[in-house]
Amino acid sequence: MDIVLTSGVLTALIAAARDKHPCEACGILLGANDRIIATIPAANVHITPETHFEIDPQALIDAHRAARAQGALQVIGYYHSHPNGEPVPSNTDQAAAARNGGIWAIIAGRDVRLWRDGPQGFESVSYTTNPA
Repeated sequence: MDIVLTSGVLTALIAAARDKHPCEACGILLGANDRIIATIPAANVHITPETHFEIDPQALIDAHRAARAQGALQVIGYYHSHPNGEPVPSNTDQAAAARNGGIWAIIAGRDVRLWRDGPQGFESVSYTTNPA
């Protein structure tokens, strides 16, 4: 089944990667079911943000609280960019994965790919865009 991204989310992901270059951009994906309708940019607090990412823990806490308060939205995944690589999970991404079924969006330039972080590792996920 395809994930549905709003066109605004796709634009926001590409802009975040561009704006944080040469560092890795990162943030949180909000949505419901298999629909991503919002992003929450987060500070990359990793000691080497040019080659790694670590989402600011306070941003994660705030995102979960906001999702609970809104009721219909939930944290369904995360995003980050690969400023000098491909939009595929790196060895570091593989090692950090929780294997909990979450969606990871990885951005390289204007190329955005989605991955499901499943029990056996990352699986590519197709997506469609929707204007709203």
